[in-house]
Amino acid sequence: MDDKAATDAQLEAAIDQLEKPLYSAFTERYLLDEVKYLRQAIADMRVEMTEKVVNKELTVADRAITYATDTITYFFYLIAGASTLLVLVGWNSLRDIKDRVGSFANDEIKRITLSYEERMDALEKELSRKTRHIKAAQAEIELTNEIHSLWLKASQENSPQNKIAIYDQILALRPEDVEALTYKADAALLLGQAQWATSLANHALGIDPENSHAMYQRACAYAESGFVEEALRDLEEAIGRSESLRTQAGEDSSFESLRENEQFLSMVLLPEPEEEQPESDPDRP
Repeated sequence: MDDKAATDAQLEAAIDQLEKPLYSAFTERYLLDEVKYLRQAIADMRVEMTEKVVNKELTVADRAITYATDTITYFFYLIAGASTLLVLVGWNSLRDIKDRVGSFANDEIKRITLSYEERMDALEKELSRKTRHIKAAQAEIELTNEIHSLWLKASQENSPQNKIAIYDQILALRPEDVEALTYKADAALLLGQAQWATSLANHALGIDPENSHAMYQRACAYAESGFVEEALRDLEEAIGRSESLRTQAGEDSSFESLRENEQFLSMVLLPEPEEEQPESDPDRP
């Protein structure tokens, strides 16, 4: 556990020292295209496997019916031969035996036919269920691809108003999207709409009470609204769920009013002040 904690600390330090993002919009677009291709491939594979299973089951059913028909035919021949022998020895007339054999054969064929009709009905229902499942999966893939495209577009926007418009499009497609609600609350804070941001964060927490990002955004909204106790409570809970928020809170301008609060200072990690460079002496070589 100590080695893991040390490794996590080293990673966080390395991330803090980054001067530029680890990825670009082109990289994200490439990853999204790969995810889209993999999902489409999985859907195609499901359709192909369903077709193969159906064809296999139909082949087995056809063979079974053929086998049953041949068996009944051979049995009929056997009965006919035996009845002929019985007629020769005088037990019954050929007509009586023929009627009995015909009646037995008809009953047996009817029983087998009903049995396979039931199996075919069950197979048809299963195929219908799988078809509905495949259509639902394809619709979900299309919806996911559209939402990913909107997230990529939002990441490239600099205006909070434009970001909010894109988040509204995502919420129109998926109203219970907690991340979209949380990022919309963040954009609302950038516009100075603290009460709106609080309402959006409350909505997100109503859907997912354990979401640390939504809890953090509500703490920011409370801090900008002047509710110090509520802001400190939510911030402490958010940091307890996600340790990375400790550093983010130390740099977030939403908590500017809490810079002198001892409880706030004990929870966050403030950025280290930059060292002042000594002024160069123009007269010095």
